[in-house]
Amino acid sequence: MSTQHLLTPYHKNCSLKNRVVMAPMTRSRADNDGNVPTNELHGLYYEQRASAGLIITEGSQVSERAVGYIHTAGIHSEAQVEGWKQVTKRVHDKGGKIFIQLWHVGRMSHPDFHDGKLPLSASAINPDAQCYTPEGFKDTVIPKAMSLEEIKTTVNDFKNAAANAVKAGFDGVEIHSSNGYLFHQFFNGTSNKRTDDYGGSIENRTRFFFEVLDAIKTVIPQESIGARFNPSLHGLFGITMDEETIPTFEYIIKKLNDYNLAYVHLSEPFTDVSEIAYAVKDIAKHFRPLYNGTLMINSEFDQDKGNKVIEEGHADLVSYGKLYISNPDLVERFTYDLELADWDKDTFYTTGAKGYTDYPKAKKTQEV
Repeated sequence: MSTQHLLTPYHKNCSLKNRVVMAPMTRSRADNDGNVPTNELHGLYYEQRASAGLIITEGSQVSERAVGYIHTAGIHSEAQVEGWKQVTKRVHDKGGKIFIQLWHVGRMSHPDFHDGKLPLSASAINPDAQCYTPEGFKDTVIPKAMSLEEIKTTVNDFKNAAANAVKAGFDGVEIHSSNGYLFHQFFNGTSNKRTDDYGGSIENRTRFFFEVLDAIKTVIPQESIGARFNPSLHGLFGITMDEETIPTFEYIIKKLNDYNLAYVHLSEPFTDVSEIAYAVKDIAKHFRPLYNGTLMINSEFDQDKGNKVIEEGHADLVSYGKLYISNPDLVERFTYDLELADWDKDTFYTTGAKGYTDYPKAKKTQEV
């Protein structure tokens, strides 16, 4: 390939050595009492992938109330901050750059995680999904609609988590406002039936997200903040699209032009939405004209498609998920046009090193 746009540097707010981004992926390796990231697993895992232009970590819960999956590393305790310090140092020592994804799952949780208390959400509507608890998969329950005080507390939780990220040495944070989790539950008309200032109109349903963003930017520069969205998500975690779904995300993306963020991170549809009347089938192409800042795109991109979407001007950066699980040297493999290794989906969410830090580099990249 004569020109690989993926491999060119990028300099706008966050200065990156290439445009290949490691996407955030839950890997469930913090199997200890404090959900603390460890040097021997998390540190090695991210260090192995430090040739990426940017690493975005797995979703990291901002509080105990934000938890919805077993063995996920948080960013709300001192022990967790100390654990992440080891991770960021290893990445930086290899010349890498790393953001942490700040996460609250909302109703995609279970009372087993909260001493019997109900999970929190925009409204008391069961997503009718399953949650992976310490006792295995269990059906979700009807969540508690967040009070105004609980919204205020959660805003502060995100602010504190961002401050902790700074302490831990991260280059920035990404707000996980995607994939059917808490903010998405507020955005979506089928999961948000509130009649107060956080429900009803598009402005109201997006208010919580912007309050969190405004709080975070008091403790970390705007150009070190990213945000992730999945506009055409349909049929996952109880989220279904309606006539206001795309206009809601158009409103959000346009309003983000008033900020100076590191990037906006969008996902192409996770499922076939060709029969969904309200869906946008080509997310990057649709939203690129609406946003003046750095646009990152994700979901099912390979090397050729990644180069093409940048060449055509629909995105500036491309994030890769599963390819980064099995190819820690993904940038080098793209550079030398080497064969890509397959991933083992049976070890995506297990514990230990198997399927996590034991994927080898390609022989040629081991030599350079």
